[in-house]
Amino acid sequence: MTKTILVGCGAGFANDRPDAALRLAQDLAQRSGQRYIMLELLAERTLAEAQLRKRLDPKAGYASRLFDFLEPMMQVCIEAGIPIITNGGAANPRAAAQRLRDSLGGRYPGLKIACVLGDDLLEQKPARYDRWLSLAPAEHDPVSVNVYTGADGIATALAEGAGVVLCGRVADPSLAVGAIRHGLGWAADDWQKMAVATAAGHLLECCTQVTGGYFAHPGMKDVPDPANLGCPIAEIHENGRLILGKTRHCGGRVSEQTVKEQLLYEVHDPQRYLTPDVVLDLGQAQVRSLGDDRVEISGLLGHPRPDTLKGLVGVRGLWFGEAEISYAGPGAVARAALAREILLQRFDRLAPGVQPWIDLSGIASLFNDHDGRYLQQRLAQAPALDDVRVRVGLPHSQRSLVEALLAEVESLYTNGPAGGGGVRRHLSEAVTTRSFLLPRSEIHTTLEWH
Repeated sequence: MTKTILVGCGAGFANDRPDAALRLAQDLAQRSGQRYIMLELLAERTLAEAQLRKRLDPKAGYASRLFDFLEPMMQVCIEAGIPIITNGGAANPRAAAQRLRDSLGGRYPGLKIACVLGDDLLEQKPARYDRWLSLAPAEHDPVSVNVYTGADGIATALAEGAGVVLCGRVADPSLAVGAIRHGLGWAADDWQKMAVATAAGHLLECCTQVTGGYFAHPGMKDVPDPANLGCPIAEIHENGRLILGKTRHCGGRVSEQTVKEQLLYEVHDPQRYLTPDVVLDLGQAQVRSLGDDRVEISGLLGHPRPDTLKGLVGVRGLWFGEAEISYAGPGAVARAALAREILLQRFDRLAPGVQPWIDLSGIASLFNDHDGRYLQQRLAQAPALDDVRVRVGLPHSQRSLVEALLAEVESLYTNGPAGGGGVRRHLSEAVTTRSFLLPRSEIHTTLEWH
């Protein structure tokens, strides 16, 4: 009988559902064998935002809701011997580790907390990134510069007894790869095994997206009890067999369809999916339902990992303003269209060259364009709506200019069209991202214990 381990994912982004993660921990605690939980809490801009918080407070900078996930499940996981691996350390794994140790209040003194460091190039002295990326003059002060590292640090931490592994910008699938390498003793250069481990991590990384969340489409792709989706659980066998399931006694579904959608999610080339741990080839992948929300994935191929790693820089320099106003009742569409035309003329007078986004929600928003061609096509179809909301989006480097243009939306209260109401204005600093490649040989992860 081959050895089997379980890896569950309790979060797919920073504002996922902590109650679902707790149900996952409770379910895994009732199962036998080696089990792990990963929490994926970073997006591309999340890390830059975390660095901004760290600048204001050196004790901040980890994922803002990290402890909403950790605190409810810690006792369950510690007593069941389930390690937790997360990139929720974000810009400050050390601070997260210290807060976790403090929150335990002397309980579980034997718990080992590991920080995987080395992804943050701004933290290195001197900061090393200029030779690999070029920034515009307005981007000379980057907020964050991080590298997507692989599973090496995680696997080492678990091998040395970590009960919690706090990472920064480790690649999302690598959270699972590190656990699988530890649990099954797979070698980092066994490309076929790394393909299986990476596919497992890729299926898990968006959490309930693969158990029906992002799949649901009423009447076409129905999902049971979508308000209580179960988290995904990967079952990985020593011989390379991979089965995906989910938390028991919860909503959602795991089917061939949900797995296929997630398997191809954000994959640029299915035959050459580049990750820090392996180049994953899905060209011959097969998906087979085993019933009872269990699906087997086979036919995965692996090729040697790339010689380069992806870096990500977050830069400031733009302000983003939003303003909205509603029109309702007879002629709502025509009044909203007139409001748009008035704003365009006013903006052109006050700030020539600025190109705002002006959407009419429900008519032209997601598919809208700057010059309004799509909107005109939609208006020609005379949609019969009596509730329309005008939304303006304005990016610009000058805060005062954005504020002045947002005020123009509010001025529609008295300057027409008739019946406008419910104005909302919001202004925030925008963080944009740039990516680059750098040699793998330049990056070395280290462990720090708490």
